[in-house]
Amino acid sequence: MLYSFSRLLAIIIFKILFHIKATGTENIPKKGGFILASNHVSYLDPIAVGISCPRKLNFMAKEELFNNPLFSRYLFSIKTFPVKRDSADLSAIKEAIRRVDKGEGLVLFPEGSRRFDGTSREPYAGIGFLAAKLDVPVIPAFVKGTDQALPAGTKNIKLTKVSVYFGKQISIERRMPYQDIASHIMDSIRHLSC
Repeated sequence: MLYSFSRLLAIIIFKILFHIKATGTENIPKKGGFILASNHVSYLDPIAVGISCPRKLNFMAKEELFNNPLFSRYLFSIKTFPVKRDSADLSAIKEAIRRVDKGEGLVLFPEGSRRFDGTSREPYAGIGFLAAKLDVPVIPAFVKGTDQALPAGTKNIKLTKVSVYFGKQISIERRMPYQDIASHIMDSIRHLSC
């Protein structure tokens, strides 16, 4: 219930402030588990992706966000769970697999943390592992405008247009090395920016 309320509130705010538009929502599977892989340039990206996707989504978030008990409870209630960054967090991987196996959608940011300078970072192999292990549709997503709406190093929101593009399902060769799968997914995300 809190997920639906938070989503509705975010939709209203993003439409008023950012005139958010989503393209390619028909590429989101109607049922069953799937992975949604997106670029990450702003704190606003998870919200933009979450309100643009027609299905409920699960999110991994850095464990530091769960230090405050009240905020932690809120995050869990909106389908977010912690992950230890820069390590092979087996509990987070198991939780991700459990949720997708239940037929739910999972948002992953292959580059990990936000990229403010417009450059691209080598994606983490973890998304390659999950894509190969789960064998579910992987949908690329590209968020545009959030880096201008909430620029790095500032708390001031700027009124600008935000767009979310969902691409067609990516074909995954499960026998490929996980890093190669991750790079293939990241290339598909970048392609949406053209």
